[in-house]
Amino acid sequence: MIVDVLLVLAGLALLVVGGDNLVRGAVALALKLGIAPVIVGLTVLAFGTSAPELIVSVAAALGGQPGIALGNVVGSNLANVLLILGATALIAPVLSNDDELKSSWVYAMLASVLLIGLCFAGPLVWWHGAILLTGLALTLYLQISRARGGRGHAPETPELEIATDRGAKIALWLGLGLVLLPIGARLLVDGATDIARGFGISEAVIGLTLVAIGTSLPELAASVASALRGRADMALGNVIGSNLFNILAIMGVTAFFGPLDVPDQMLRFDLWFMLATTALLGPFLFRHIAVGRLAGGVLIAIYAAYTVWLLA
Repeated sequence: MIVDVLLVLAGLALLVVGGDNLVRGAVALALKLGIAPVIVGLTVLAFGTSAPELIVSVAAALGGQPGIALGNVVGSNLANVLLILGATALIAPVLSNDDELKSSWVYAMLASVLLIGLCFAGPLVWWHGAILLTGLALTLYLQISRARGGRGHAPETPELEIATDRGAKIALWLGLGLVLLPIGARLLVDGATDIARGFGISEAVIGLTLVAIGTSLPELAASVASALRGRADMALGNVIGSNLFNILAIMGVTAFFGPLDVPDQMLRFDLWFMLATTALLGPFLFRHIAVGRLAGGVLIAIYAAYTVWLLA
């Protein structure tokens, strides 16, 4: 069991380091190639920050562990809203008056409903993935069109300021990211699977908790750092954007490595709980209400209760 825990910790460390290097290298390369920052922010950066979840889900699907693959996506979305946004709100109130976030939230809600419908038509196979990726392409088209028309903007991130880096450094970042990510994913999936078997816990529960929290660490670090810099409002964009990409991009790609059987537990509760937590953001966005410390504490308490219920 100690070996399995060490495998999980090593896998998480490699995912964090590999994901950070891949993001830096991909963004820097895209900007050096003359790609507009708005497109870099909405595509390259968004895919890069979701790389840990993508690699882990694909590795789990290839290893015949659909519970971890699906649980990783659903659990990451739950952790984004309840844990990451809650933790950020404890540091500073989270308030955004950005109308573009309202559109992104609507896209995230529609994507959640779409995923639930496809899961009930499961097991998930390539044509389910094709539908999700089509939704991703449409969403990106709408977002880029709005941004170019002056009605939206690219995600505000410090990575967009590294375009002057030299080619050797960019190649090193990309190389490290591409090597460390799959190794970390394999270690995390193998260790988590063995822990689940050792405690008699289903792979779906491990995916919804341990794996999901682990692959969400980059988003947690970014949101907390933003709050400490006085930009807690960026956490909402991080959460909504990550949830949208988790469903359309990660689940879309992973479905091509199916068939992925959907656990009954997810059909009965977890998918609907994911939809409900995403819906919680609506009133805060449309009524311009700040997610304060009290709300943040409630979100974390809900996540803690959900986790205890899963493991009970």
